[in-house]
Amino acid sequence: MNNDLFLKAAFSQKTERPPVWMMRQAGRFMPQYWEIKNKYSFLEMCKTPEIAADVTMLPVDLLDIDAAILFSDILVTGEAMGGDLSFTQGVGPKFANPVRSQADIDALETDVADRLQYVADAIKVIQQRLNGKIPLIGFAGAPFTVMSYLVEGGSSRDFKLTKLMLHNEPEMAHQLLAKIAKVTADYLNLQIAAGVNAVQIFDSWAQALSWDDYREFSHRYIAEIISNLNRKDIPVISFCKGSSVFAPMMAEAEPDVISIDWNVDLLDMKKRLPQGIAVQGNLDPHILYTDKRVIKDRIYRLFDRMKDEAGFIFNLGHGIMPDIPFDNVKYAIDVIKEFKY
Repeated sequence: MNNDLFLKAAFSQKTERPPVWMMRQAGRFMPQYWEIKNKYSFLEMCKTPEIAADVTMLPVDLLDIDAAILFSDILVTGEAMGGDLSFTQGVGPKFANPVRSQADIDALETDVADRLQYVADAIKVIQQRLNGKIPLIGFAGAPFTVMSYLVEGGSSRDFKLTKLMLHNEPEMAHQLLAKIAKVTADYLNLQIAAGVNAVQIFDSWAQALSWDDYREFSHRYIAEIISNLNRKDIPVISFCKGSSVFAPMMAEAEPDVISIDWNVDLLDMKKRLPQGIAVQGNLDPHILYTDKRVIKDRIYRLFDRMKDEAGFIFNLGHGIMPDIPFDNVKYAIDVIKEFKY
């Protein structure tokens, strides 16, 4: 690997500067993304290896980041299990056949690796193009987050139907989560076998859960997935919205890295975690809307807090918003790459 800063930091080794990548770094804030998106549907982009590789490479070529992340979506596992998935501009993802009964859960399949082979094919194309320049991160949605889309039939503000299942029908909820967890572990192992250099588990909606419900309906399944990964030399990153609350519990699953949202001081959180767990984060992505002097000041403020810490990967507390100016993102990455401890 020509640039292994990300892998070193993920394994809590000292680096000469913090490595940088950003969630949603290949996306709607890039004009070049829209040149591709205007020609194909979102699922076509995900399922066509050459196109997925084109999008994955955009931030590698245009931003010079320290790690690439596979272009795909967290809901491909739900689709592979039998969900009728579609994406509509301005609406987002929809499952036309939501999962709300025992019969719906029983109908979901778990031996679905062949239906996700297009992801493995994309990884092989991407690695050929990267040619050892930087690491490639694979990913999957966490079971609770995927469950919420399957049960709600799409995005939700209050997760009412999902929470009703958790509380009124906990046995059904656990059956559904166990099925998703099996598919997710198999899927991440498929990505590892295809050649990714790291994996991240995205629990995008965990902040909807109370502490006890997070432990019962999310954390236990993420721990199960991580324990079933072929993770030799492959760092595992655990991310959730709500990690500023849940990170100490997340550490019990023994990921290599915990990605932290922007609601907590990163150094304080690092010191609360076990030795050997790296942190990733945690700039508020809204800072990337601001004047460049503010962007630089906030990045340097974070670096000053983390200067004595091994195991720090610069990232945002969540993903880049679609209307953040591209030049601001590029400026932030340039500031980070010029920094030296």
